Amino acid sequence: MKNFSIFIVVVLVLLGFGSIFVVTEGNKAIVIQFGKVQKDSAGETKVYDPGLHFKVPLIDKVRQLDARVQTLDDRPGRFVTSEKKDLIVDSYVKWRINDFAAFYLATNGGNRAQAETLLKQKVNNGLRSEFGTRTISEIVSGERSEIMDQALKQASESSDELGILVVDVRVKQINLPTEVSSSIYQRMRAEREAVAREHRSEGREKADIIRADVDARVTIMLADAERNARKLRGEGDAGAARIYADTYTKDPEFFSFLRSMDAYKASFNNKQDLLVVEPDSDFFKYLKSSTGKP
Repeated sequence: MKNFSIFIVVVLVLLGFGSIFVVTEGNKAIVIQFGKVQKDSAGETKVYDPGLHFKVPLIDKVRQLDARVQTLDDRPGRFVTSEKKDLIVDSYVKWRINDFAAFYLATNGGNRAQAETLLKQKVNNGLRSEFGTRTISEIVSGERSEIMDQALKQASESSDELGILVVDVRVKQINLPTEVSSSIYQRMRAEREAVAREHRSEGREKADIIRADVDARVTIMLADAERNARKLRGEGDAGAARIYADTYTKDPEFFSFLRSMDAYKASFNNKQDLLVVEPDSDFFKYLKSSTGKP
């Protein structure tokens, strides 16, 4: 009898603990009874907020679901524009559970990975339809906000069956595929190199023109300088000859003496000089007499 009483107490304690469940902060819970989601008297899904709650032990099964806003940030996807050109689009989605019963049934018992897979498909469908009606120029030039608004609208409409409310859809980055980017960069590099070659050839042409012009000016300047030098040299020689002539007419004897002295100086400037003349030559007349007369 005593053992039976202990057994009854243990069973009651277990049933008491089994009838209590706690919903943690940030989550909400639904109760599954005989495979169906429990509803209230109004026929609405009965959702339990964070706190302590009661259930029927051994019959009710509690499923807690994250009620916070979630972020779906998957790998970038490839989309085709109206020009039949590919774009790599990196986007993310903000979502939360709106209908817990629908979410539980549509995602195989509240499987978040399955929910995100289904949601990603719906968002990508919306983005694909928006990108498919626009060109790359239109997408880049400022229609990104309109694309995100339309994608959000389509995703919200299509995600109702999943019990999900799409809070926001954002496009983080739009890139060209690697192979397309490489070909574009190569074409841009070739165009820049062609422009650079054209500029260099134009520069060399202008340099040749400038160099030829400078060479012509230098040649003309040198010719002018040579002409002026010869003119001045001729004028100097003429002036010197005139001075000599004037001096000779004034004192021919003194002029003859100076010319002889210059000749002596030039003739005996070097010890190795050799002069062959007759001793009674007029060359030595001023050496024999200061007057130059015999």
